[in-house]
Amino acid sequence: MDGERNKALGEFLRARRALVRPEQVGLPAGAHRRVPGLRRDEVALLAGLSPGYYARLEQGHQRPTHETVECLGRALRLDAGSAVELHRLTRSASPRRSRGHGERVGTDVATLLAAWTTAPAYVLGRHGDVLARNPLATALHSPFTHTGNLPRMVFLDPAARRFFRDWPATARHAVHVLRRTAENGTGHRELRDLVGELTLAGPEFARLWAEARNTPVPSGRFVHPDVGELDLRTEVFEITSAPGQRLVAHPAEPGSRGEEALTLLSTLVAC
Repeated sequence: MDGERNKALGEFLRARRALVRPEQVGLPAGAHRRVPGLRRDEVALLAGLSPGYYARLEQGHQRPTHETVECLGRALRLDAGSAVELHRLTRSASPRRSRGHGERVGTDVATLLAAWTTAPAYVLGRHGDVLARNPLATALHSPFTHTGNLPRMVFLDPAARRFFRDWPATARHAVHVLRRTAENGTGHRELRDLVGELTLAGPEFARLWAEARNTPVPSGRFVHPDVGELDLRTEVFEITSAPGQRLVAHPAEPGSRGEEALTLLSTLVAC
């Protein structure tokens, strides 16, 4: 069902850009345009997005933020009714929230996350469910299709081995966190289902699960298709008001190439 909804979002965007004439938005019409209306790269330019990010939207592999939807509405000259439909499709395309007994992010933590604008930051639940992200974290994770749960991102998503520069360390740590949850007696049916799903997906998870090794938090070394390599730190904070939840942040060293890359990444979520 989620795949169908993502497809519907992409079809909507393609149909709407075909209706906008270049001269309506100040672009040259040209004599030999191959597509009716606007090209993908032209919509991306008008919306303040990278061409790769917009392409993933049309392919159904991207969940846009509210701000991005607003930018797209202006770029595509949507009327009020069409703008409402775009927002509806965006909500439909969003991954399901955590099923882990209704885990929620507290108001104070949500406020902190929203105010944290200089580094990607997100909240993980007991089983690795991504309960909330700030806009930079949404942009950081934009290459992924499985965005609702970190272990699924690591083991099931084809983007993982390109994105995580040290995928083996990331995979070992993801398994370690799940095993620690099970050993602490806080696991339940959702955890068993997740472990079973990852075990059936391939032999690597099963091998790591059997190793029972403690691992350090992996580095924040990523490769993003739109901004290239990012060398960031990984900071993990236990949320005392919600046992089992963690706030993960990836700040950059001041003046570093990572900081420059984060600045570029921020343009993916801003007009």
